[in-house]
Amino acid sequence: MIKQKWWFIIVVLVFIGCEGGVDAVGNAFEDISEDVAVADEPDFTSDETLQSYFDNGAENKQVLVKAEVIKVLPDDNEGSRHQKFIVELKSGQTLLVAHNIDLAPRVKGIEEGDMVILYGEYEWSERGGVIHWTHHDPAGSHIGGWIEHNDTFYD
Repeated sequence: MIKQKWWFIIVVLVFIGCEGGVDAVGNAFEDISEDVAVADEPDFTSDETLQSYFDNGAENKQVLVKAEVIKVLPDDNEGSRHQKFIVELKSGQTLLVAHNIDLAPRVKGIEEGDMVILYGEYEWSERGGVIHWTHHDPAGSHIGGWIEHNDTFYD
Protein backbone atom coordinates (compact mmCIF):
# COMPACT_ATOMS: atom_id res chain seq x y z
CA MET A 1 0.00 0.00 0.00
CA ILE A 2 2.81 2.40 0.87
CA LYS A 3 4.63 1.50 -2.37
CA GLN A 4 1.46 2.31 -4.35
CA LYS A 5 1.15 5.74 -2.70
CA TRP A 6 4.79 6.55 -3.45
CA TRP A 7 4.37 5.34 -6.99
CA PHE A 8 1.29 7.53 -7.39
CA ILE A 9 3.07 10.53 -5.82
CA ILE A 10 6.09 10.03 -8.08
CA VAL A 11 3.89 9.82 -11.18
CA VAL A 12 2.00 12.98 -10.16
CA LEU A 13 5.23 14.87 -9.43
CA VAL A 14 6.79 13.80 -12.72
CA PHE A 15 3.63 14.84 -14.55
CA ILE A 16 3.54 18.22 -12.80
CA GLY A 17 7.26 18.70 -13.39
CA CYS A 18 6.94 17.92 -17.10
CA GLU A 19 3.97 20.23 -17.44
CA GLY A 20 5.89 23.02 -15.75
CA GLY A 21 8.97 22.34 -17.89
CA VAL A 22 6.97 22.41 -21.09
CA ASP A 23 5.32 25.67 -20.07
CA ALA A 24 8.64 27.19 -19.08
CA VAL A 25 10.26 26.17 -22.37
CA GLY A 26 7.22 27.29 -24.35
CA ASN A 27 7.08 30.65 -22.61
CA ALA A 28 10.82 31.16 -22.96
CA PHE A 29 10.58 30.36 -26.67
CA GLU A 30 7.70 32.80 -27.13
CA ASP A 31 9.64 35.53 -25.30
CA ILE A 32 12.70 34.96 -27.48
CA SER A 33 10.69 34.87 -30.71
CA GLU A 34 9.25 38.29 -29.98
CA ASP A 35 12.76 39.77 -29.68
CA VAL A 36 14.29 38.09 -32.72
CA ALA A 37 13.67 39.76 -36.06
CA VAL A 38 12.58 37.31 -38.73
CA ALA A 39 14.41 37.92 -41.99
CA ASP A 40 11.46 37.24 -44.29
CA GLU A 41 11.61 40.72 -45.79
CA PRO A 42 14.84 42.61 -46.40
CA ASP A 43 15.19 46.17 -45.20
CA PHE A 44 13.76 47.98 -48.23
CA THR A 45 14.36 51.69 -48.75
CA SER A 46 11.04 53.32 -47.84
CA ASP A 47 8.94 55.28 -50.32
CA GLU A 48 9.29 58.27 -47.97
CA THR A 49 13.09 58.08 -48.14
CA LEU A 50 13.01 57.85 -51.93
CA GLN A 51 10.64 60.84 -52.06
CA SER A 52 13.08 62.75 -49.85
CA TYR A 53 15.93 61.85 -52.22
CA PHE A 54 13.89 63.24 -55.10
CA ASP A 55 12.84 66.39 -53.22
CA ASN A 56 16.45 67.11 -52.22
CA GLY A 57 18.19 66.22 -55.48
CA ALA A 58 20.10 63.34 -53.89
CA GLU A 59 22.84 61.47 -55.69
CA ASN A 60 24.88 58.32 -55.02
CA LYS A 61 22.36 56.75 -52.62
CA GLN A 62 22.44 52.97 -52.36
CA VAL A 63 18.84 51.68 -52.32
CA LEU A 64 16.87 48.45 -52.12
CA VAL A 65 13.51 48.83 -53.82
CA LYS A 66 10.55 46.57 -54.56
CA ALA A 67 8.38 48.00 -57.33
CA GLU A 68 6.11 47.25 -60.25
CA VAL A 69 7.31 47.56 -63.83
CA ILE A 70 4.99 50.00 -65.58
CA LYS A 71 6.83 50.44 -68.89
CA VAL A 72 9.55 48.54 -70.73
CA LEU A 73 11.67 50.89 -72.86
CA PRO A 74 13.99 50.22 -75.78
CA ASP A 75 17.61 49.51 -74.89
CA ASP A 76 20.04 52.41 -74.81
CA ASN A 77 22.84 51.30 -77.14
CA GLU A 78 24.97 54.45 -77.03
CA GLY A 79 28.17 53.86 -75.09
CA SER A 80 27.76 50.94 -72.72
CA ARG A 81 24.45 49.25 -73.41
CA HIS A 82 21.62 49.53 -70.89
CA GLN A 83 18.31 47.70 -70.60
CA LYS A 84 15.77 50.31 -69.51
CA PHE A 85 12.37 50.17 -67.85
CA ILE A 86 10.27 52.31 -65.55
CA VAL A 87 9.01 51.13 -62.18
CA GLU A 88 6.40 52.66 -59.90
CA LEU A 89 6.52 52.63 -56.12
CA LYS A 90 3.40 52.21 -53.98
CA SER A 91 3.56 55.98 -53.38
CA GLY A 92 3.20 56.63 -57.12
CA GLN A 93 6.78 57.88 -57.57
CA THR A 94 8.38 56.52 -60.73
CA LEU A 95 11.99 55.53 -61.26
CA LEU A 96 13.91 54.79 -64.43
CA VAL A 97 16.01 51.64 -64.20
CA ALA A 98 19.17 51.64 -66.34
CA HIS A 99 20.65 48.12 -66.14
CA ASN A 100 24.08 47.78 -67.78
CA ILE A 101 23.85 44.74 -70.05
CA ASP A 102 27.53 44.92 -70.99
CA LEU A 103 28.36 44.00 -67.37
CA ALA A 104 25.32 41.94 -66.33
CA PRO A 105 22.87 39.62 -68.07
CA ARG A 106 19.71 41.09 -69.53
CA VAL A 107 16.63 40.65 -67.32
CA LYS A 108 14.75 38.04 -69.33
CA GLY A 109 11.04 38.25 -70.03
CA ILE A 110 10.41 41.45 -68.11
CA GLU A 111 6.92 42.84 -68.77
CA GLU A 112 4.61 45.56 -67.56
CA GLY A 113 2.94 44.47 -64.32
CA ASP A 114 5.93 42.39 -63.14
CA MET A 115 7.35 42.95 -59.67
CA VAL A 116 11.09 43.45 -59.35
CA ILE A 117 13.51 43.98 -56.51
CA LEU A 118 16.32 46.37 -57.31
CA TYR A 119 19.56 46.92 -55.45
CA GLY A 120 21.47 49.79 -56.98
CA GLU A 121 22.34 53.44 -56.79
CA TYR A 122 19.74 56.24 -56.85
CA GLU A 123 20.46 59.40 -58.82
CA TRP A 124 18.11 62.37 -59.01
CA SER A 125 16.29 63.18 -62.25
CA GLU A 126 13.38 65.49 -63.07
CA ARG A 127 11.02 62.52 -63.48
CA GLY A 128 11.54 60.80 -60.13
CA GLY A 129 15.04 59.40 -60.25
CA VAL A 130 17.21 56.78 -61.86
CA ILE A 131 18.45 53.53 -60.40
CA HIS A 132 21.67 52.26 -61.94
CA TRP A 133 24.66 50.18 -60.79
CA THR A 134 22.34 47.16 -60.74
CA HIS A 135 25.33 44.96 -61.61
CA HIS A 136 28.66 43.85 -60.19
CA ASP A 137 31.65 46.17 -60.47
CA PRO A 138 34.45 44.39 -62.33
CA ALA A 139 36.97 46.86 -60.85
CA GLY A 140 35.71 46.13 -57.32
CA SER A 141 35.61 49.80 -56.32
CA HIS A 142 31.82 50.17 -56.16
CA ILE A 143 29.31 48.09 -54.23
CA GLY A 144 27.71 45.52 -56.51
CA GLY A 145 24.03 45.78 -57.32
CA TRP A 146 21.46 43.39 -58.78
CA ILE A 147 17.92 42.92 -60.00
CA GLU A 148 15.65 40.09 -58.90
CA HIS A 149 12.87 39.13 -61.30
CA ASN A 150 10.82 35.92 -61.09
CA ASP A 151 13.19 34.45 -58.47
CA THR A 152 16.25 34.99 -60.70
CA PHE A 153 19.09 37.35 -59.80
CA TYR A 154 20.79 39.41 -62.50
CA ASP A 155 24.08 40.97 -61.46
